[in-house]
Amino acid sequence: MKRLINYINNQVLVKITSLQTASVLTKIIAGILTSKALAIFVGPVGLALVGNLRNFVSAFQSISILGFYDGFVKYVANFKDEARGLIKTISTVFYFGFFATVLTSLFCYYNAESINKAIFPEYNDYAYVIRVFAIVLPFYALNMFSFGIMNGFSKYKILIVINIIGQVLSVSIALLLIYQNKINGALISVVITESIIFLITLVGITNRKSLMGHIQASEVSLRFLKQMLPYSLMALFTAVILPLIALVIRSYIIDNIGYKYAGFWEAMNRISKYYLMYITSLLGLYILPRFAKITSLDFIRKEALSIYKTLIPILSVGFVLIFIFKRYLVAFIFSEEFEPVEDLFFWQLLGDFVKILSIVIAYQFLAKKMFWHFIITEAFLAITLYLSSIYFIDYFHGIKGAVVGHFVSYILYFTIVILVFYSPFFKVDEVD
Repeated sequence: MKRLINYINNQVLVKITSLQTASVLTKIIAGILTSKALAIFVGPVGLALVGNLRNFVSAFQSISILGFYDGFVKYVANFKDEARGLIKTISTVFYFGFFATVLTSLFCYYNAESINKAIFPEYNDYAYVIRVFAIVLPFYALNMFSFGIMNGFSKYKILIVINIIGQVLSVSIALLLIYQNKINGALISVVITESIIFLITLVGITNRKSLMGHIQASEVSLRFLKQMLPYSLMALFTAVILPLIALVIRSYIIDNIGYKYAGFWEAMNRISKYYLMYITSLLGLYILPRFAKITSLDFIRKEALSIYKTLIPILSVGFVLIFIFKRYLVAFIFSEEFEPVEDLFFWQLLGDFVKILSIVIAYQFLAKKMFWHFIITEAFLAITLYLSSIYFIDYFHGIKGAVVGHFVSYILYFTIVILVFYSPFFKVDEVD
């Protein structure tokens, strides 16, 4: 461990860009290994069930921390040299997060049967999985709280080690559970792997016990909470609504076309997630800080055009290569049983291409904390994604409709984002 830390300290990954790259690559590799195991041991049907559970878990994990993470990191970084502000920040986030996590856990535990019926067909009884999720959820919240503090204090090297070791541990446990218990193991792995990382985080924070003294109930600040609220609500909206929309669409495919086809759609989503994770993380590292510093609307528009000039050719080449090698990609990540997924690439790639173009401008809403611009455009996306997917699934009588709906919804989203961007109501006042 010490040798690894020293190497990272002296050689690589000492900046946030490298940290993000290493973390994302680790997640992608872990995701590919898990997808391969799911393809072999549970097949498309099991993958559909796992997809529904993963969407539920993702949404409720975000609810449990109230979408605080990004705003928390920002304010910890701002106040790391100011004791009073730091105490208020840490105390407020800890106590509000604590109550939110407890309430979310209790809700999930005592409504496990109802949740089971909502995300799985009635003849699948996985209520016990929901209860396990409720029990381990506080560990996820504590992990994100700890990560927020370390990130805010720029403790990048220890975060790198925790992320890498945590991902390795999580994927190892997931693979073991899938191998031994098939679908039951796969579902359990979905609900526990994120929480397991806290065991590694504990090691990283044991020598930072002095921070525990900053958590004081008397220092909880409603004024600070109000400052955090726009960040929190914007993060929550996307992190909760979009996974639930995906869950509803997948359930519709299960009910109207079949489990296997829902599994194929989930496989396509996983492949898309892997390359988008890398692209959007790198874009976020550049665009968010860059847009946050620019106060002139003309300069923002010029910057966006400059990004497009560089981004579009690179994306075009990359997506063409993915399309050409789609057969090998599906076989590598999944198995021959997933061959029908190859027919979904064209529309999925087109939709993802437009999605990335949209994100370039939509990041402006986050950078400037433009709450209503963000909420209105994201709500529009959620509604159009659901309606277009359902419409085209029925129109094509198959899962091709889901990827066509994905493309259409992002075309419409990109259009409205452009309209808002060039609207006279678009403002770019600097926000503290």
